[in-house]
Amino acid sequence: MSADRTGGVQSLERAFDLLERMADAGGEVGLSELSAASGLPLPTIHRLVRTLVDCGYVRQQPNRRYALGPRLIRLGESASRLLGTWARPCLAELVEATGETANLALLDGDEVVYVAQAPSRHSMRMFTEVGRRVLPHSTGVGKALLAELPVREVRSLLARTGMPAATERTITDPDAFLAELDRVRRHGYALDDGEQETGVRCLAVAVPDAPTAAAVSVSGPAGRVTDAATDAFVRALHEVAGKLARALTT
Repeated sequence: MSADRTGGVQSLERAFDLLERMADAGGEVGLSELSAASGLPLPTIHRLVRTLVDCGYVRQQPNRRYALGPRLIRLGESASRLLGTWARPCLAELVEATGETANLALLDGDEVVYVAQAPSRHSMRMFTEVGRRVLPHSTGVGKALLAELPVREVRSLLARTGMPAATERTITDPDAFLAELDRVRRHGYALDDGEQETGVRCLAVAVPDAPTAAAVSVSGPAGRVTDAATDAFVRALHEVAGKLARALTT
């Protein structure tokens, strides 16, 4: 096995590792930073990055740093569509268990994007559509996703996006929001109580150990997504999140 990994396979692993490190760094990084983070010699980093540039997966910026390239967009879009296809049966189980609309969302840069949905059978339901992008501070899925990040990264994100109020209930103070994330970690789920849409409540949990930050949620009118229903809904959410985690890692 080790002999096989010294050739092309090892180069592929290293190239993908560099792409992931660039993404973790915000999409732009210098060669010396990549070398320090990966432990690879600078000549090896230069050779791999040069190949990725030639293929269009990395681009060199005017400041001589390197950024993720445009050819990755098509791959990401296709992967997101497939993720939605894989997730729909699990989301359908969540609708069956709760009666409410179920969603899968990802953290894409500083925004939350909804990538899959199974609608409630009720005539009154959430109309968040697949492909919609929102800021994370006013959504259940956004809180569930940000609760997985270090406080420093959350503060940086909030500083970049601001915290505009979607409703009068939206949390718009960074310290109050960080306190809310502490509550998410303690209780094991996130709650959007009319903070994105008046009269709508959303419960959400992160998908554990997902290859990309993901969360599942159920949303519906406050009259149905009640405090009394919360425990049962959260149990269903954790069960489905576990199934999604296994599907994404096998």
